[in-house]
Amino acid sequence: MTKRLLRVLRGEAVWPPPVWLMRQAGRYLPEYRALRARAGDFISLCTTPALASEITLQPVRRFGLDAAILFSDILILPWALGHGLRFVEGEGPVLPPLKPRDIDALDPDRLGDAVAPVLETVRRVRGALGEAALIGFAGGPFTVACYMIEGGGSKDHARTRAMAYRQPQDFARLIARLTEATIVYLAAQIAAGAEAVMLFDSWAGVLSPLLFRAHVASPAARIVAALREAHPDVPVIGFPRLAGTLLGAYATSTGVAGVGVDTGSDPAVIARLVPDATALQGNLDPLALLAGGAALEREVQGILEALRGRAHIFNLGHGVVPDTPPEHVAALVSLVRRA
Repeated sequence: MTKRLLRVLRGEAVWPPPVWLMRQAGRYLPEYRALRARAGDFISLCTTPALASEITLQPVRRFGLDAAILFSDILILPWALGHGLRFVEGEGPVLPPLKPRDIDALDPDRLGDAVAPVLETVRRVRGALGEAALIGFAGGPFTVACYMIEGGGSKDHARTRAMAYRQPQDFARLIARLTEATIVYLAAQIAAGAEAVMLFDSWAGVLSPLLFRAHVASPAARIVAALREAHPDVPVIGFPRLAGTLLGAYATSTGVAGVGVDTGSDPAVIARLVPDATALQGNLDPLALLAGGAALEREVQGILEALRGRAHIFNLGHGVVPDTPPEHVAALVSLVRRA
């Protein structure tokens, strides 16, 4: 029997909808914190299959979710290409700010050996899953470029946007290189056992419509087409966060099987913009999950009512926040399953 999440990604309106959560494995779970203390640095955590596979499986075991998502990080890709990366406690990722001269140094020949432990994690998780589907992932080329150019996180991604405007050829070259590396990386995850893959473009919404089409939608279309040619039965979920009304055109032009809807978007409106055959994923506010109780129940019911009869995967509009009580996640799953 086809897994519930995969049925939805084929356009079927499954009720109640399958449910999984972005950042469902992580700091809010005590079992994660226990493993994290053993790993040392975060990159080692992501590239030690015994630890990464256990972390991937923890929330599925605890909550009975419909999907496991590979425990890793979107910046493993530039790290695997030879770009510097470290994670600083309380600060997040730190990278050498990329200059145009650094683009040619991104070495695709390094990729296979560097991500081999990640692929072993995929194989281990796939072998341990029952009815839950396994989702692999990568960052959207634009979002990955943001971290590389800014040297880490940023409030406005000003350096990245300035480079896109002032040095368009260099910026396009960087996006093209990341796009081709992403295809190789996701195809390898699929070959290792991923049953669906997701493209996280978390900072897509900072771009103008013209730049969005060039550096978010166009690379996504290239990635989807290449993966579909090699693995026609494996669906791709795109998440161009904060895309707003551009989400409909993104879904149409890229050919993704599903689109992630962020918290700020009205799901009823998005349902009218996105083709009927495209699954919608989302879009509970992570802070409603943090709050729990009546607030959580109201928000969940509102989303379910808006998307009933539609191919829908219940999820958050962004990731689980670290202070979220695990019992609130259990309550959310129960609310969706009782719909």
